[in-house]
Amino acid sequence: MNTVRSIQDDILKLKKEKDICILAHAYQSQDILEVADFTGDSYGLSLQAAKAAQKTVLLCGVRFMAETVKILSPQKKVLLSHPQAGCPMAQQISASQLCGLKEQYPGYTVAAYINTTAELKTVCDVCVTSSSAVKIIRSLDSQNILFVPDCNLGAWVAGQVPEKNIQLVSGGCPAHAGISPQQARQMKKLHPDAKLLVHPECLPEVSAQADYVGSTTGIIDYAVNSPDTSFIIGTENSIVEHLQFACPEKQFYALSENCICSNMKLTTLMEVWHCVNGTGGEEITLPDSVLTQARRCIDTMLTLG
Repeated sequence: MNTVRSIQDDILKLKKEKDICILAHAYQSQDILEVADFTGDSYGLSLQAAKAAQKTVLLCGVRFMAETVKILSPQKKVLLSHPQAGCPMAQQISASQLCGLKEQYPGYTVAAYINTTAELKTVCDVCVTSSSAVKIIRSLDSQNILFVPDCNLGAWVAGQVPEKNIQLVSGGCPAHAGISPQQARQMKKLHPDAKLLVHPECLPEVSAQADYVGSTTGIIDYAVNSPDTSFIIGTENSIVEHLQFACPEKQFYALSENCICSNMKLTTLMEVWHCVNGTGGEEITLPDSVLTQARRCIDTMLTLG
């Protein structure tokens, strides 16, 4: 009978034989992170993929992340671990809808969160991540910014960069936006000595109660490096488990039991095994025009961020 360890060993063997680089987003399960070559947030993984020597890249995450990997590494074969792993936020606004918004706000610079489709990025001016958004928005020459699609992240950025006129649209991550201010108050009361660390995709009323607001990677780094020993984690709940493994001497509590990305959870260790075995996953292909046009807003992000 197969075990987690035996499947992991087989994946490690197969990926070496078939020259495959495995990228695992931080929201994947611990058993998948253990067989990955690189772990982290979506944009960081795409940069690692571009540097990797392997000609085939397996992205354990969701579709927009695999698309970003393909945009930055068009010459490589890019696989998505589960064909149905999408992102609700990335589907909230289409390229045609954004073009309509641009007509409503002429002259505005369009800043797109990295959590958007490749097609949407073709009609944007600059891309941002949760960790780079404040710096990039502050660096833009334009005074007027149309920020899509996450209004919670956009509101947090607007609070950090009050000198800019930032127009928001309705959208965001259902998992993070589902965390209520009441839950934050209750957890802080239950664990009064714990630091509250939240992702800026949370509601502004939740972020306002936090000791630290930042990207997934930022939250992990803060908890690992902090002299404090107790933390309430306000992002996808897999991060609680990863931090427990990384810092067994510290205590970690999920801010909400419902902050779970069901799309991320579609990828299992056996899905990864099927991918490296050639019997699963989906190869990501994008038209040359999309690869070229979507790359522009990412390149602008690199220049400014």
